[in-house]
Amino acid sequence: MKTRMALVAAAAIATLALAAAAVAGTITATAVVSGAGSMSMTSGSSATMTDTLDGTDQTVSWSIPLSVDDARGTGAGWNLTATSTTFDDGVGDSLPSDASQIASVAAACNSGGSCSTPTNAISYPINLPAGATAPTAIKFFNSATSTGMGDFTITPTFDVSIPGNSYSGTYTSTVTFAAVTGP
Repeated sequence: MKTRMALVAAAAIATLALAAAAVAGTITATAVVSGAGSMSMTSGSSATMTDTLDGTDQTVSWSIPLSVDDARGTGAGWNLTATSTTFDDGVGDSLPSDASQIASVAAACNSGGSCSTPTNAISYPINLPAGATAPTAIKFFNSATSTGMGDFTITPTFDVSIPGNSYSGTYTSTVTFAAVTGP
């Protein structure tokens, strides 16, 4: 009888162990990550350059940081475009419409996040279009598919040619930038 009770007790313990094992299991954890659904770009409001005429043709440079944030989470790529009005002094004098060109563009990931570095396929220098009314914008930087995701500072550097026979004065131009989806 003691043997029987021992066997019954052993069977009960084995059943409890199996019951404990039967409640164990695996689960699948799923993380749903959605993009903010947008891409944005902001820029500074002005840039200034100075030059002193000496009778020779000269080139002055300026640059402006553009903050580009691709939070779409699609890897679809993007590009930046620019156009401008002709540098004009407001009293009838202007620089030639082909005076400005984009000499180079630097890209850096902003701190506080992870980025996939944009792969840019555009060669420099490229002329920045200008006219009394800004003409059609040109693409000056692109981020290929599967690159450029995250928050970046994109800094184009512009060279402006000033002919030696220019009039002295304060010349202004309105440069318009845009961020566009797709490489």
